[in-house]
Amino acid sequence: MAAPYYSTPTISPTMFKAMPWKQAFATFYGDETASETMGGACGYGNLFNSGYGTATAALSTVLFGNGYSCGQCFQIMCVKSKFCYTGFTTITATNLCPPNWSQDSNHGGWCNPPRQHFDMSKPAFMKIAQWKAGIVPVSYRRVPCVNKGGIKFALQGNGYWLLVYVMNVAGGGDVASMWVKGSKTGWMSMSHNWGASYQAFATLSGQTLSFKLTSYTSHETIIVNNVAPSNWRVGMTYQANVNFH
Repeated sequence: MAAPYYSTPTISPTMFKAMPWKQAFATFYGDETASETMGGACGYGNLFNSGYGTATAALSTVLFGNGYSCGQCFQIMCVKSKFCYTGFTTITATNLCPPNWSQDSNHGGWCNPPRQHFDMSKPAFMKIAQWKAGIVPVSYRRVPCVNKGGIKFALQGNGYWLLVYVMNVAGGGDVASMWVKGSKTGWMSMSHNWGASYQAFATLSGQTLSFKLTSYTSHETIIVNNVAPSNWRVGMTYQANVNFH
């Protein structure tokens, strides 16, 4: 990952705060290594390299919100089950748990709408319940994401198409909209590609890149100037020195 080049933030005073507790259910997928949780619908790739580790979960369709929930953080605790441990764990949403229409919503189709469900990595699930439980009722709430350092921008695409994966987002953890500006252009709106990625069909090679982002939940806006230098390359990740609150 490249070091920050230069960034000047413009931040609104909005701050994301923890939300009330709600009820849902939780299962797990993969094994203790969490290798099956790598990649996923949010596009974070290797979750160890991107900083999320094993404290992650896939969200049911209702919670996933067409990818706008990617990066959101949740506290989850097991309730009303003999398999529960005390306390809670905090996870980041990194994947989609797709519907299984061949199974009843209450018997196998755990992620079918309108169910609110967390399919957790096994290490995360084992912090709240015995793994042999399979499925447990849980209480959950949205909480601020506490991440080290600034927002990260992983660049993909080509000379005529810029695809940016947004990672390490604090505050609400999510992104609603994004703009890019080259050193030779004005601000250009980027369209939501999928998960936590945004795209711009423009020729931006050889230009210093700036980004403007608005949080999906808190509506806070950050402008990060010159975060990627003019010699930026596809496959590189550049980190700002600011983040959402």
